[in-house]
Amino acid sequence: MDVAITGSSGLIGSALADALHRRGDRVVPVVRGKKLGLRWDPMAGTIDAGGFEGLDAVVHLAGEGIGEKRWSAEQKIAILESRVRGTRLLAETLAAMVQPPAVFVSGSAIGYYGNRRDEELDESSALGDPADFLVDVCKQWENATAPADAAGIRTVHLRTGIVLSPNGGALGRMLTPFRLGLGGRVRPGTQYMSWISLADEVGAILHALEHDTVRGPLNATAPTPVTNAEFTKTLGHVLHRPTLVPIPLAPLKARFGAELVQHLLVDGQRVLPTVLQSSGYEFQHTTLDAALHAILGH
Repeated sequence: MDVAITGSSGLIGSALADALHRRGDRVVPVVRGKKLGLRWDPMAGTIDAGGFEGLDAVVHLAGEGIGEKRWSAEQKIAILESRVRGTRLLAETLAAMVQPPAVFVSGSAIGYYGNRRDEELDESSALGDPADFLVDVCKQWENATAPADAAGIRTVHLRTGIVLSPNGGALGRMLTPFRLGLGGRVRPGTQYMSWISLADEVGAILHALEHDTVRGPLNATAPTPVTNAEFTKTLGHVLHRPTLVPIPLAPLKARFGAELVQHLLVDGQRVLPTVLQSSGYEFQHTTLDAALHAILGH
């Protein structure tokens, strides 16, 4: 299989590229600047369209980081436009091809559902409050794939949860304070965290590439979401560290802003991978305890 990947140097993209290489597939990075691969510049609207002809699949993972910077007005525009413009450019390019890829797996996130407390959510669940910034981002992000879908390309919206890896993402940022015994729950602690191991995130993408019945929204989350309090207790247990003192939010709000902290740490979603499981995907890590032991080697 010949697979083009945007965001191929990121946490998920690099792991996916490695997995594809190991099974003998050809990976075609879609890059900006002078790196080796197919050239594109989403903000300028330019792309090496001819390089996509005849490929089997495109996996689109590129986009401005959600949690790295304070959500200033400029940063929120960058988060939105990096997703919508890039997705639309790819979708329109693929739709215009003589030999388009059979499948287009385009990134999205469980932020689509908004803050839903303990409500169980699957791919059939409604969009969250459109006034919520992340809900609006996910809505526009997914809608931008419409040209590819209309052209008959099997299009998958990969609604990814919290990807667990020691090398980046939420878990990567948690490890140092937790190892120092400074980790704790984020009040109220009842908010759900829908997680997935990096190995299963890659597995979910490969499953989407290979199974023709998978199209539309696909929740990339493990089947056992947990509350923040449960996540905190389990991570502390795996690391053999106490987790008694709640994390103070004031310093985080001062650094990242109240809106980002509310959306990413206080709000939550209890998301189930119904499509993955009903289409036959077998998870490597179904429980948080097993996943963290495997990931952290404890």
